[in-house]
Amino acid sequence: MKKGKNLKQGIKDYFIATRPWSFTMSLISVSVGALLAGEEGSILWGWYLLVCIGIVCFHAAANIFNDYFDTRYQVDQPDSPTARYRPQPILSGIFTPAQLLTEAIVLSGVTALIGLILSFGRSMLVFWIGLIGFFACLFYTAAPIKFKYKAWGEFFVFLMWGPLMFEGAYAVQRQALSLKVFYLSIPFGILVGLVLLANNIRDIAYDSRQGIKTIGILLGSRRSIFLYAGLILLAYLYMIGMIASGILSPWGLLVLLSLPKAIHLLKNFMTKVPEAADAITAQLNTTFGLFLILSLILNRVVPL
Repeated sequence: MKKGKNLKQGIKDYFIATRPWSFTMSLISVSVGALLAGEEGSILWGWYLLVCIGIVCFHAAANIFNDYFDTRYQVDQPDSPTARYRPQPILSGIFTPAQLLTEAIVLSGVTALIGLILSFGRSMLVFWIGLIGFFACLFYTAAPIKFKYKAWGEFFVFLMWGPLMFEGAYAVQRQALSLKVFYLSIPFGILVGLVLLANNIRDIAYDSRQGIKTIGILLGSRRSIFLYAGLILLAYLYMIGMIASGILSPWGLLVLLSLPKAIHLLKNFMTKVPEAADAITAQLNTTFGLFLILSLILNRVVPL
């Protein structure tokens, strides 16, 4: 009985180490890509499901690599802001570095296998998109590049959760790329990138001590918050522009229902940057993304 309980707890710990609460961002990205493909033909639901499994494994591996290398390079330490609001797998003593790295490699292997099935079964575009995504994910914190520590983190998060995931999901369905999909990936990619920017604004003092560079450090707290607010405004204005230009149906105005959350978030940031700044920013892009998905579904059912 005790052995069974330990096994159950072990599985739970491995699951929690992947930060599953963040997977909605990836699932929204590939769902929007598939729904946009559905405007040009039927959606192949079996392939869509395989994309969802693959993207969750990719996201999980990315999160684990991030924690592994942040600890290896001593960027994350027991007094880091991140460790105060979520269990950091190595610092909390739940896993050894070798165990965490093994989990990341296994998840990467599953991702690669699914990627190859999608590539040879649907389109080699998926192979090249996946290859770019994998290297961006690995060298996000790994040597010799370490994008995250050189103030490039937000851009690569935008790239992965915006254009790459949107176009990859579309390519699986239509075996091609799409300018419309690229255009629509931009506002959501921006909002996902803001999750990292929020994290970096909160951690300016800590990260400065660690000797790394982030946009927060380069701009300072005040200008970083203005950038944060400006990018949120840009995402909404961009969506209005897409509707005004006819690229997106008027149903897209539903994303404006997430504005109250954005306004509340900005008020909090202007007063004091919250300790869970990244987590509550993620709530905004999730709400925005779900309304975007709803707008695409309604446009299929009741075109305007």
